[in-house]
Amino acid sequence: MFPKRVGLIVWINDFKAARNLERIGHIHFISKRMNYCILYVNEKDMDKTMAYLQKLSFVKKVERSYRTEIKTDYSSKTVIE
Repeated sequence: MFPKRVGLIVWINDFKAARNLERIGHIHFISKRMNYCILYVNEKDMDKTMAYLQKLSFVKKVERSYRTEIKTDYSSKTVIE
């Protein structure tokens, strides 16, 4: 029903130019201090999108976010006596 989304961390040189990333995917967060942007794109287009982002002049580096692969089910099995 809904396409599976994946997060990309895009390290940028120019904050104003990073606004152009809105046409590539959904911008979730932009850090002015650390100069990075979190961008969500469709999983099937991830490789093509990463290659395109690497070619942009204001992009330093593109990394994949592994947030979806981290276990978030926490259980406490300790017994307090």
